[in-house]
Amino acid sequence: DAEVSTRKKTFSEVQRERLDQAERTVLIKCPPKLNEKKLLQYLSSHGNVKSHFFFENRGINALIEFSEKSSIASLQDAVGIPNAAEHHVVPFKSRLLTFTLKNPVSQPAEETPLHLSPQCHIPVKDLVQKLCLADSISSQMYMLLNEYQLTEENIKLRFLACSLVRDFARAYFPDSTVKPFGSSVNTFGKLGCDVDMFLDFHDAKVPATKMKKGPFEMEFQMKRLPSERLATQRILSVIGDCLDNFGPGCVSVQKILNARCPLVKFAHQPTGFQCDLSVSNSIAIRSSELLYIYGCLDSRVRALVFTVRCWARVHGLTNSAPGTWITNFSLTMMVMFFLQKRSPPIIPTLDQLKELADAKDKHIIGGYDCSFVSDLRKIKPTKNTETLDVLLGEFFEYFGNFDFRRNSINLRKGKEVNKPESSPLYIWNPFEQDLNISKNVNQPQLEKFIAMARESAWILQKEDKTQRIINKEPWGLAALLIPFGKSNSSKMKNKMKGIGSETIRSLLDSLKLNNANSQQKAVGK
Repeated sequence: DAEVSTRKKTFSEVQRERLDQAERTVLIKCPPKLNEKKLLQYLSSHGNVKSHFFFENRGINALIEFSEKSSIASLQDAVGIPNAAEHHVVPFKSRLLTFTLKNPVSQPAEETPLHLSPQCHIPVKDLVQKLCLADSISSQMYMLLNEYQLTEENIKLRFLACSLVRDFARAYFPDSTVKPFGSSVNTFGKLGCDVDMFLDFHDAKVPATKMKKGPFEMEFQMKRLPSERLATQRILSVIGDCLDNFGPGCVSVQKILNARCPLVKFAHQPTGFQCDLSVSNSIAIRSSELLYIYGCLDSRVRALVFTVRCWARVHGLTNSAPGTWITNFSLTMMVMFFLQKRSPPIIPTLDQLKELADAKDKHIIGGYDCSFVSDLRKIKPTKNTETLDVLLGEFFEYFGNFDFRRNSINLRKGKEVNKPESSPLYIWNPFEQDLNISKNVNQPQLEKFIAMARESAWILQKEDKTQRIINKEPWGLAALLIPFGKSNSSKMKNKMKGIGSETIRSLLDSLKLNNANSQQKAVGK
């Protein structure tokens, strides 16, 4: 029930709650022999502890959420500056604290061991063994989702990382906020993924009603620069230097200011995250919210996306480094498109979501219409009852036979559209309609994806589940998460040999088919 109630909240409501939570939170590096009861007892002297958890990252750490923000000030008043015998310290007082025991010998160790919240998912080989114990492909997919998705604790830690960066930004821009976007908030993030965050000044705008009062037009005197891009570069340059020089635990700071979207990359050691900081990226926020809505509408959506992305990673179709392979974002969009194409559709098209939008949902950003409904209750649930077993096989079947040469993928309309240009894979950016989000993908990578999709569809159709269980062999999804060359290398070599010729054969077949179709159309006329 708690899961359902959080699911029904709008994206903005969830963001606001999480940011507020983060402002009432501290992160404590704990001593080795920690007594949980004593720690909480001490912290309670500064105010009510609303929630807490422990995790392992270069030792034991505790995330402590107080009920009131004033409790943090009370705690900070009792904390001292580190002894600077060896190093000189930068006297910035953050919400990152270190606790050590005054008399470690006299302290009895914790009777029961601390429960440590996992911050990374299990290795694929362990996952495969777990999946073999499930009773259907659907339950295997939900099992994978549960192992890989962000936990409540991990999400809290992500928002805390943003809140700690915000403390620096506020030294220069007191009204600014730092918010996560992308996989940390769109319900499709997996444990271990980077934290994308942006510096937002939009909340700082004064409401028009206040400005109308009084006889004067009033405005702040501010530095004027020739372009928004230059202002962004200057702001990020200064914040980047600030994190590098004064930020406790901020290491490997890189300023990448000449990118299409300027950013600062850094590792945040206290939380263990790799972070990317940019400035107000409004369209990226809309994309995050759109995926959030799709992820909340039907539990099958997230299970299918996590499964396909894990499958793609195992077979080397995706990679964390930039390159010519398909990105996780492109794969996610392909899954969404596939779900729009089911009969009846499992999720609505972006145009349908736009029709449901009211005045407060209107967003025009840089000339692009980014409007869609934000209230999940306005979206009718799907009547589609297909199981995940069916959907997984159909996904591979659909894209294994998709006419990529001619067609592009359009989530606004929920249908194939003729390609506007000759990129091997063309997926329309849902908002910036003149951009292809998969422009980086080359022909060999696309062909590899098609071959793997066909192979996977074939395995799911042909496998004898009972026989595989008797033989103690991986079955269903587990069989798809083993690199195909490893499970049956000689058979796979022969199949791989045939991939080039198979691709050519399928091209010839589709040419014949297109020819036949055009003849039929001509006859029809």
